[in-house]
Amino acid sequence: EQGLQLLELGGSVEEDYIRIARCFEATRQRCCRLEQDGRRAREQLARVEAERAALEVKLKHARNQVEVEMKKRHRAEAELEKQERKLQLVLELLMREPWGNEALSREQCSVLSALAGRRLGAALAPTRRSSAVDESCQSLLSHSDISYDRTEDDV
Repeated sequence: EQGLQLLELGGSVEEDYIRIARCFEATRQRCCRLEQDGRRAREQLARVEAERAALEVKLKHARNQVEVEMKKRHRAEAELEKQERKLQLVLELLMREPWGNEALSREQCSVLSALAGRRLGAALAPTRRSSAVDESCQSLLSHSDISYDRTEDDV
């Protein structure tokens, strides 16, 4: 449009050509800047995509590790409950058998009675969890909410 306006002004032909050449040069420079900006944006996109892919791999490994640790924890808790039941049965057997009371001193009997009472209370608890793990954030990070295959994350 500027080129057409310059031709209509009626100045000398040489000046018109110079103005047109300057307009073309300015347009060429803008195109070069836009091309460089596009190249930089593509390079940045490639870097960000590589970083995202690396983070996805780390996330996958972390999810797998969480799953493995949860399985280990459940097995350990089941084994603990099993051992507590065995201990409870042994304590009850020792306390009920007449030969057990004769073989044990009064102090040992009182300790066993105390242990039997404490273990019985723990064994009757519906869902006993390890006290070494803080699960106060269960609603935020519940293992049931963790999806190990998130195909909907592809954007």
